[in-house]
Amino acid sequence: MKYILVTGGVISGIGKGIIASSVGTILKSCGLHVTAIKIDPYINIDAGTFSPYEHGEVFVLDDGGEVDLDLGNYERFLDIRLTKDNNLTTGKIYQSVINKERRGDYLGKTVQVVPHITDAIQEWVMKQARISVDEDGVEPQLGGTVGDIESMPFIEAFRQFQFKVKRENFCNIHVSLVPQPSATGEQKTKPTQNSVRELRGLGLSPDLIMCRCSSPLETSVKEKISMFCHVEPTQVICVRDVSSVYRVPLLLEDQGVVSYFCQRLSLPIEVRPRKMLTKWKEMADRSARLLEHVSIALVGKYTKLSDSYTSVIKALEHSALAVNHKLEVKYIDSADLEAATLQDEPVKYHEAWQRLCSAHGVLVPGGFGVRGTEGKIRAINWARKQNKPFLGVCLGMQLAVCEFARNVLGWEDANSTEFNPESTHPVVIDMPEHNPGQMGGTMRLGKRRTIFKSSTSVLKKLYGGVEYVDERHRHRFEVNPELKHHFEEKGFQFVGQDVEGERMEVIELEDHCYFVGVQYHPEFTSRPIKPSPPYFGLLLAAAGKLQSFLAKGCRLSPRDTYSGGSGSGSSSPEADMSELKFPSLSLD
Repeated sequence: MKYILVTGGVISGIGKGIIASSVGTILKSCGLHVTAIKIDPYINIDAGTFSPYEHGEVFVLDDGGEVDLDLGNYERFLDIRLTKDNNLTTGKIYQSVINKERRGDYLGKTVQVVPHITDAIQEWVMKQARISVDEDGVEPQLGGTVGDIESMPFIEAFRQFQFKVKRENFCNIHVSLVPQPSATGEQKTKPTQNSVRELRGLGLSPDLIMCRCSSPLETSVKEKISMFCHVEPTQVICVRDVSSVYRVPLLLEDQGVVSYFCQRLSLPIEVRPRKMLTKWKEMADRSARLLEHVSIALVGKYTKLSDSYTSVIKALEHSALAVNHKLEVKYIDSADLEAATLQDEPVKYHEAWQRLCSAHGVLVPGGFGVRGTEGKIRAINWARKQNKPFLGVCLGMQLAVCEFARNVLGWEDANSTEFNPESTHPVVIDMPEHNPGQMGGTMRLGKRRTIFKSSTSVLKKLYGGVEYVDERHRHRFEVNPELKHHFEEKGFQFVGQDVEGERMEVIELEDHCYFVGVQYHPEFTSRPIKPSPPYFGLLLAAAGKLQSFLAKGCRLSPRDTYSGGSGSGSSSPEADMSELKFPSLSLD
C-alpha cells in the first residue's frame, strides 16, 4: 500500500481536490488502483447540516453519506464509488475516541490528543485504505491550510504515520500559491517559502511542491523555491491556470510526475504510451473547439456561490460536451423573479426575467427552506406555458407539482407542508420516517431504486429502455401519493415510482418538448463520458436535438460522438471509449 498525502498552504480553496484527483487519474492510467480520503478539520460529524455558502454543495454517496464536494471530484475523475468513511472529520475522530473511552477501551488511562487522537486518525486511514473501491494506493487529502489550529492533530498524525508505513510507502505533495501582483508582474515565492517552512517545522517535508500560478513558472522562480524549500528543481511543479481542468492531469504528466512517483515510491509502472491519457487529451481539445452555444437558466437560491451547485454544473457540462455545444449557465436568484422584487427593485426583477426568457432551457435544482420558492414556481410556470425544456431536481420536481396543482387543477393554495403546514391541498408532504427533532442524517439518503411505470416515458428511453434505475436521494418531503390521480387525469404523469409504488420519483408532462422532474439527484452519478440521462435530455432538448435523438433509437449523429469523426461507428456518448476502463474526467 502506498500513501500520497496532499496538503495545502497560503490560502484555502487553492485546488488540492483537483490536484489530488489529477494525480490519482494519471496513476490509474498507469494500471494502478487508487482510492481517496478527504480529511476535513471541522468538528461537524459530516457536511449534511452546512449551508451551501459555507463549504459549497453537500455531495451524497451511495451509502447515504453527506460529504464534502471534493469527494465528488474524486468520483468523477477516478470513476469510483466512495463511502462516507472516505470523508474523515475532527468530529468523527473525537466521537469514536470518546465512545471508546466510555466503553473502557483505554483501561483507565488519561485520554489525550497524542497519542489517542493521532492513533485513531492513523487507524482510520489504514482501515479505509483497505476498503475496495480500487485499492493499491491511497491519497489522503488534508483540508484547510497548514498552520490552522484545527488541523494540527492531523499533521502530527501523518508525521508519525510516515515512519509507521516507511519512507518508500509515503509521499507528501504540498500545494502552494505563487502570486503575481499586477503592479510588478513578478512571481513571488515568499508565501510558498513560509508555508513549506511551517510544514517542515511540524515534521513533514514535502516531496513535490505544486505551485498554483496564473502563468507558467519562470526557471529562476523554480530554482529559488528549490533552494529555499529543500527540494530539487524537478520537484517543483507548475500548475498554472488552464482553460479546463481536463488539462490538469496532462499538465502534471508533462512535468514528469509519474516518473518521480516510480522512483520515489518504487511503483511497478511500465514506461509505455498510455492510451487513456491520449483519449483524455482528445476530450480536452474537443472541449476547447466547441463553437455552438446552449444556455441553461439555473433558478436557485444559492446562486452567489457557484460551488453551491458544483455537481449540477458538472452534469450540465458533461451533457453539453456530449451534444457538442459550449455551455452557458445563467444563474438566476429565484427571489428576483418574485412580485415583491418588482416593487422593491424593478431593475433587478426585469434583468432576472430577461435572463430566464433568453435561455434555451430551465433547471430548478434541489434546496431547502421557503425563501425563493414562489420565484421558482413562476419560472416553472413560464417554462410549462412557453414549451421550454425544463428539468426539476428534488425540490424542483416538488415545486413543479405545486405549480401544476395551482394553475391547471385550480387548487390555489396547493403547497408543500414544508412551506405551508395549513394548506388545504398539501400536494407535497413530509415522509413518515422523518424525525423533525434532529436535523443531521434524518433524511431519505443514498442510493434507492426507481421503477419505471410507463413504456412511453422519455426518461426511460434516455436511460436506455431499462426497467429500473438506482440513483442517489437526499430529501425529507415527498409528493402526496393520495392526490396523484388528479394530476394524471390532466396529462401530468408519474412515470417512475419507488419499489413499493408509494413514492413518486419521476414526473413527465404530456405534449411538452421536455418537462421532467426527478425526486433523486442524478448529478451525483454523472460522468463526462457517461452523462446523466435527465441532464442529457435537457441539453438535447435545449439544443433542438431531442426528437431526432429519440427517432434514431437514442443515437447521436456521427458529428456529435466522442469519436471525433474517426469513423469508428460508435453512436452513443460513451460507446467510443467503452473499451478503455477509462476514469471519468471532471470539468471542475
